Order: sequence, then structure tokens, then C-alpha cells
Amino acid sequence: MALFGLSLFTLFSLTHIALLSTLCSAADPIVSYDFRVSYITASPLGVPQRVIAVNEKFPGPPINATTNNNVVVNVHNELDEHLLLTWSGIQMRRNSWQDGVLGTNCPIPPKWNWTYQFQVKDQIGSFFYFPSLNFQRAAGGFGSFHINNREIIAIPFNKPDGDIFITIGDWYTRNHTALRTALDAGKDLGMPDGVLINGKGPYQYNNTLVPDGIQFETINVDPGKTYRLRVHNVGISTSLNFRIQSHNLLLAETEGHYTMQQNYTNFDIHVGQSYSFLITTDQNASSDYYIVASARFVNESLWQRVTGVAVLHYSNSKGPASGTLPDPPNDVYDKTWSMNQALSIRQNGSASGARPNPQGSFHYGSINITDTYVLKTVPPQIINGKLRATLNGISFSNLTTPIRLADQHKVRGAYKLDFPNKPLNRSLRNDISVINATYKGFIEIIFQNNDTTVQSFHLDGYSFFLVGMDYGEWTEDSRNRYNKWDGISRCTAQVFSGAWTAVLVSLDNPGAWNLRSQNLDRWYLGQETYLRIVNPEENGETEFSVPDNVLYCGALAYMQKEQKHSSATPISGGNIKLFSLLMAFFALVLYF
Repeated sequence: MALFGLSLFTLFSLTHIALLSTLCSAADPIVSYDFRVSYITASPLGVPQRVIAVNEKFPGPPINATTNNNVVVNVHNELDEHLLLTWSGIQMRRNSWQDGVLGTNCPIPPKWNWTYQFQVKDQIGSFFYFPSLNFQRAAGGFGSFHINNREIIAIPFNKPDGDIFITIGDWYTRNHTALRTALDAGKDLGMPDGVLINGKGPYQYNNTLVPDGIQFETINVDPGKTYRLRVHNVGISTSLNFRIQSHNLLLAETEGHYTMQQNYTNFDIHVGQSYSFLITTDQNASSDYYIVASARFVNESLWQRVTGVAVLHYSNSKGPASGTLPDPPNDVYDKTWSMNQALSIRQNGSASGARPNPQGSFHYGSINITDTYVLKTVPPQIINGKLRATLNGISFSNLTTPIRLADQHKVRGAYKLDFPNKPLNRSLRNDISVINATYKGFIEIIFQNNDTTVQSFHLDGYSFFLVGMDYGEWTEDSRNRYNKWDGISRCTAQVFSGAWTAVLVSLDNPGAWNLRSQNLDRWYLGQETYLRIVNPEENGETEFSVPDNVLYCGALAYMQKEQKHSSATPISGGNIKLFSLLMAFFALVLYF
């Protein structure tokens, strides 16, 4: 009997060793986190409201990883509704099962937990995570996700004296369920109540616009240093201009790719975008300095109160910040100012990224395009009695069964592979239409924005080359103006109102990948689709198999077993590495 128990224990241990080896590629290190996602009460704009926190923090804690690390995040859903976390810009190579949107994952029910396990394969840079369901990002749940270079790979600038993470975004004092209800009723959300910087309201730079008692963010620095600022626009729908009084912003990286280094006095950051800037603390510190995030492409006289203000505090500062805020861009008579700034961002082709070869070695401009998709957006319209947003006249209906899971179990009718590659002359419709993309294809996507607001579009699973943008309607002649040499590679691109943006994508990552508006209201109203990319010769080497802990829903809900809950401490993401190592140790002891 003892021998039987010993065999079971050894088998149990070896099973965990096998699972660990499956997770880890070539013994790459594990970084693990335990995330408890819950509601807390906060007053970022002086009004108590319910926000979504991660481990009681708003914003959530940063995820710190290094190229090729294996990341384990055990997510406990302590909300009163379903939850998924998505990892904006993390490519999930061969592993869309971990992407955290409805087309790839069944939601985590309330009081359940689910462990994400993925590798940040061949990536560096600045990204963020956020909840992808039910308009929850409007209540928080977001945080920074940065991937450092391996020690053997040089960065194209001197090592900074510190990393500083900054989230900026528009904010409403109504909670996300009230905002959701307004959209469901066909109402516009109206002007936000403010802009938050790191989850806090504005410094009282103006007694009329900013009331007493609002907690503001202070960034502490030492003189004569250089810091890397990783800035993310995690807001709902407002483009923001970011600036620091009396300091230049030296652009160094965006969404995983090093840029040609250029100084800016202020910079437009659109919804869902992330940037790294280097700032040098070379001022005389006669006082603290304003950090500002203000709304763009709006009536600024009406939107004055929608301004985020934090403080840059030198350790030798002689007094608080005072006076007027640094000026925003003066582009009243030059509507191309922001677009020209965006087009000035160029790839640093001489810098190494995640690998020791130059990033610029991929000559995208000389590759033949295999397919072209022109995706047109217009203002939301009524479809079947409901206000909806569309791409090419299709408003995407929520999937009930994730795409690749439906494929694995041959579920009929879960989605359709008939998304049109251009706008069609037909009535608007709700549908579950997905792009049938070709594995190893090289596609051109044109986002044509005929809506009234600036849009941001994001593609999961990939970076794309941003090769052009301009006002007016895109035509085939527009290709003559493409940047075919050093266009930046990124995953979120702005599309100005009445304009187009063109990107090129190499489809080398099989799976199901969400293509969406990052403007949360438009996304919620249906402005998205998916790229389904399958290797026709799949033999288990180009796409990972279904994870052992997969959740089932929709047509496959009958396969889901009830999750057992215990008062005992679970084997959480934070304990997985230690647990596996202990199991391996005990197995070896028992074996010998």
C-alpha cells in the first residue's frame, strides 16, 4: 500500500514537471502573478465611486518581464460579472488561447479563477493589460506590462536611471454599468468628467476648474538623471496630448519597437497607444513642474476641465508648481499638425530588439501584397432598433463559443468566414462575420474613417507596419505615398476623422486574432472582427493545442465542470514556480 501511495506521489510530481516543461521553452524563466480583480471605492475626481482594482490597487500593479520569459497570471474574478483580461500588444505567438477576448477565451465567471500561461516570445517594449468585457475598462482593471531586453542585447540608449509608468485616460464619475446602460439606450456618453493620471485627478492648478481635496499624482525624480517614461492611454475615447513643463520628450520606443530618437515638446497619444520617452532632469528646480494630459480634437474652451495634471517633483525643488499650464499644440489653422507628428515616427533599423539582429532587416516594402482589406467606419446607426457601430456595414455580434474552440469541436454556426474585403452596397447588419485570412500571407489593411471622431484600431497577435495616412478617401494611387523603408511597426494606429491609415501585416502567427476599435464605446457597439489564420498543414508545430485548463461556454458549456472552491490556499500563479520546483525535488528524493 505504501508503495502504491509512493507511485502515485511520484507520478503526481512528474506530471507537474511535465507541465512545467511544457510551459517553459528552453528553460526560460517564469514570472508569476496572482491577480485578484475586485471592486473598491475611490474618489479620483473627488466623487466616491466604484472602480475595478487589481490586488486592491487602482491602477493595477505592473507586470515586469524580460524577453522570452514565461508569464503566469492567476486571475481571481471577485466581480459580480464575467471577466477576461487581455494583454494589449503581447503577441501570444502560436497561442491565441491566452489572448483574453471573447473570440479566444470563455469568460471567467464570478468567484472563479483562471490561470493565463504564455511566453513573451521575441518581444520587448511597453504595453498594458485591461479587462476586455462589458465596458469594464471604463472602471479600471488596467496596468502597465513592460518587457525588458535580455542582458546580452544592447538598448539603443544609455541605461536610464529609472523606469516610470504612467497611465492617462478620460474618466467618468458614472460607473461602467451606467455608461453601458446609456450606450444600450442609444445615448451618447457626452463629455468625460476629467482625465486621470495614474488613477488620480488633477493637481489644483486652477481654483475654478479644480476643486479642493482631489488627490493628484506626484512623480519624484532626482536632478541630473535620465528616466524612461512608459506612457499608456488607457481611456475610453479621447485622444490626449501629453507634455511636461520645461522638459523635452525624447521618443525612444512604441509598442515593442525602437524608434529613431527625436525630441518633442508635446506628443499626441491616442486611445490604446503606448510610448516610451526619455526625459532628462536638467532644469533648475526653482519649482515643481506640471505633467499634463489634455483632450485633443475637441472644443478646448468647453473641455478645459477635462485635463489631467500631475506634478514632476525634483528632490531639490524650491516650491510647488504654479502659474498656467504649458500650452497645447496650436493647430487651429493647421489640421495636419498631429498627422505629421504621427508620420515623423520612424523605425530605428540599426537597433536590435528582442534578437541580436537589426530590426530593420525585414524589408517589408519589397514584399508582394497577397490581399487588401478596406475597412470603412461611419457614425453609429440604428440596426434592428439598436444603436450599433460597424466595419464595412457589419456590426459584430458577441461570440458565444470562441473561434478555435469551435473549430476543435466542429461547432456549426459559431461564426461565419465571409467578412467582405471592402464596403458593400447593402443594408447594415448584425453578424458574426470573420476574416478568413491566409497563413503566411502579407496583407494590406486600410482603415477608412468616415466617422466624426478620431479612431484607434488595434490588431491582437501582431505588429503591423504603419506605411501611410492622409485625409480624404483612400485609392489605389495612395500607395504611391507609402513609406516603404522605415515605417514604424506597432499594434495600435490612429485614424483621423475623414482620413485613412494603411498598414501591412505578415500573417505568420496562426490562431484567431481580434481586430477592433480601441475606442471603447465603438468597440462595445460592435466595431470589431477577427482574423482566423490556420496553417492548412498544421501538425502541432505552428499552433499550440488547447490548454489543459480551458474553460467551456456557449455550444460547449455542457463540457465545463464546476470549479471547486475551498477555504484552503489555492495553488495560485504566484506559487506555481515554487510548487513545481518542490514537486520536482521530492520526486528526485523519492526516486533515489
